[in-house]
Amino acid sequence: MSPALSHALVWFPVAAVVAVGMELWAALLHGRVWHSWLWRVHRSHHEPRTGRWEWNDALALFHAPIAIALILYGCASEPGVLREIAFGVGVGMTAFALGYIVVHDGLVHGRLPVQFLNRFKVMRRIARAHRVHHTVASGGRPYGLFFGAWELARASRVKQQHARRPSSARPTSPIARRA
Repeated sequence: MSPALSHALVWFPVAAVVAVGMELWAALLHGRVWHSWLWRVHRSHHEPRTGRWEWNDALALFHAPIAIALILYGCASEPGVLREIAFGVGVGMTAFALGYIVVHDGLVHGRLPVQFLNRFKVMRRIARAHRVHHTVASGGRPYGLFFGAWELARASRVKQQHARRPSSARPTSPIARRA
């Protein structure tokens, strides 16, 4: 087996797992940090844009130095598993960021010429779910981008199941819930 292939067998799966994990991390940050502590910066994304950039764009730089450092370490350090893992983590973070920019900034908000992605049903569902996030009625949900449509579908099913239960079966107080 060639060394390049053996290295890829380590860093490629790591990159794939990290790219998916970044969606979960981004949803957590979005809901718990951007919509609370950093709302003063993130609010610019929920208001009509007056120029090419918004203050919220600065938040995109949060993870970039980490990904760059990991990729550089993966390219320049001594061969070994740690190097491949670091490279994979950096590549996964970068792949997520690229997908996020194309889909979120490009498709959903029209800041890049990628409207051709509307041909794909999954892309339309992702865009629709993010537009729901921008409505006041949503209460901010869904906070994730790529899993946003799934989050909305799940919330809808839970709400329907709750609505089908007779009112006498619904707990009304914390004490009743324990019984």
